[in-house]
Amino acid sequence: MTVPSWNLSVAYQGLDDSKIEQDIELVNQCLEVLRSYQNGRDQVSVMQNAIQTNEAAGKLLATISTYANCITSVDSSATDAKALLGRIAKLSAELTQAFTPYQDSLIQASESFVDDVLNHASGDVAGQAFAIRWLRKQAKNRLSIEQEQLLSAMEVDGRDAWGKLYDNVTGTLKVDVKYDDGRSEQLGFSQAASVLYGTEFERQQPVWEGIQRAMATHKETFAAILNAISGWRLTEYQKRSKSDNIHFLEPSLHQSRITLDTLDAMMECANDNKALGQKAGRLMAKVHGLSEMKPWNHLAGMPAKEGEQAKVYPFEEAIELIKAAFEKVSPEMSEFVDTMIANGWIDAASSENRRLGAYCTKFAATRSPLVFMTWGGSRSDLLTLAHELGHAFHNWVMRDLPLCKTRYPMTLAETASIFAENIVRDYLLDNASSDGEKLEMLWEELSSCYALTINIPVRFEFERAFYQRRSDKELTADELCDLMSETWQRWYGDSMTESDPYFWASKLHFSLSSISFYNYPYLFGYLFSAGVYAQREVKGSSFYLDYLNLLRDTGSMTAEEVVEKHMAMDLSKKDFWQQSFDRVSKKIDYFESLLDSQ
Repeated sequence: MTVPSWNLSVAYQGLDDSKIEQDIELVNQCLEVLRSYQNGRDQVSVMQNAIQTNEAAGKLLATISTYANCITSVDSSATDAKALLGRIAKLSAELTQAFTPYQDSLIQASESFVDDVLNHASGDVAGQAFAIRWLRKQAKNRLSIEQEQLLSAMEVDGRDAWGKLYDNVTGTLKVDVKYDDGRSEQLGFSQAASVLYGTEFERQQPVWEGIQRAMATHKETFAAILNAISGWRLTEYQKRSKSDNIHFLEPSLHQSRITLDTLDAMMECANDNKALGQKAGRLMAKVHGLSEMKPWNHLAGMPAKEGEQAKVYPFEEAIELIKAAFEKVSPEMSEFVDTMIANGWIDAASSENRRLGAYCTKFAATRSPLVFMTWGGSRSDLLTLAHELGHAFHNWVMRDLPLCKTRYPMTLAETASIFAENIVRDYLLDNASSDGEKLEMLWEELSSCYALTINIPVRFEFERAFYQRRSDKELTADELCDLMSETWQRWYGDSMTESDPYFWASKLHFSLSSISFYNYPYLFGYLFSAGVYAQREVKGSSFYLDYLNLLRDTGSMTAEEVVEKHMAMDLSKKDFWQQSFDRVSKKIDYFESLLDSQ
């Protein structure tokens, strides 16, 4: 098996497939239906038909958008795909505008009217109960119908255009790498970032320095993007603050389906346990033969013993390892990996103009999950693949539910992915034949702890401080660098005294136009998954079915409701989060004892 590329034919045969235009025409017909019956939206049957029509159009648009996004992920210079994304973005905005009057009616309607609407044979309608309940919570922040429609129309070429600019710049960005011996090379940005996750340690500092130079060259562009997106959001929040002022965290909390009390409890617990993450970093530095970690090696794999080469996994071996680990939970999980491979739903082959990072998506029309990453063969890549396959499995077990009941929040989105990582980590640890191999496997525990309990809070606190300052003025690129360095040093402490000043520019998450604070959900998922994972031993043979039911509930409950139902615990209490830190602490202590005995 070579490193695979996508087979996207389950959706379309190519960008010139006539079915794309046929589906766009169907969307236009749906738009016409929604516009024609707006005046009758006080009638139950009209509202039910509108919901079905909106769902049908949304499914088609999501499928086309995913298809075009998949193509641009592999080749960011694919102009035809980018043009199609532009068309779909405008159509999506038109759909939002056409359905806005119906949404407004659902928000303002009586409970009895909503109950009558939900009393329908179609799951696309009956399954909307949670979505409508959650929508009604934002009633006080709704603008008039005309204002909501105007805002949606302007986002395409306003807020979202800045996010596209970031993708275009980084997708074609070249990183010039200079080595001490006079050699040099030029890498695409995603290729350069991939080096930092591998084990070519002699390349990492020069590559990181090359990335820093590239970020510095484009710093004014990146600063403009960040200021524009945040400025748009803050202005929108101000306009929506009709009865109460909307704090910049509120929209993120609503999207994440958690309360501020839950977020505060988690972040306070993270701060209480900051020394644990720093300890993980110091142990990693010790293995590197350093007094502290560096911004170019804190994501890297474990250094090989003297005279040995770091393990490089062929893609086929990685797949077999993941399958064997998943098998320990259930044969269905292992068979699912075969399904992903057989259908060509994984793309991991390196390419020059490739999108940065890794992700999982799906075709809404067929419920086919899709995984994207850039395979380098490191153990980190192995766990990234497991992570994304965990996301894919989450989507797969919900494929029979109405699409409206599968839209889970970012916080719960990380449940299955990090759970999958934990499965693979423990499998590798259980099958290690020596203390040296156990150290290699536990390294990933340290790496995850360092990244998720230290780096994620850095991102959150940076973004929170940025929004506080952005309320008064735009921040220059240099001010953003200073803010990042201050936050970095506060969390990393003596485990890494040199900061990554351009992390705000090189990290895609800060420039996502549709989502703010795309950071703390990773810490949430890491700690929450640790709690779920611990239930394997407690529940034994009943665990797998309970786990599936938990995943299936993530699209129609708040995070607090999911935890209360399936774990009988309270997310707003630090005790919930501390139990996960305690579990991680045991793994780090185990690593330390093995290292000391070498």
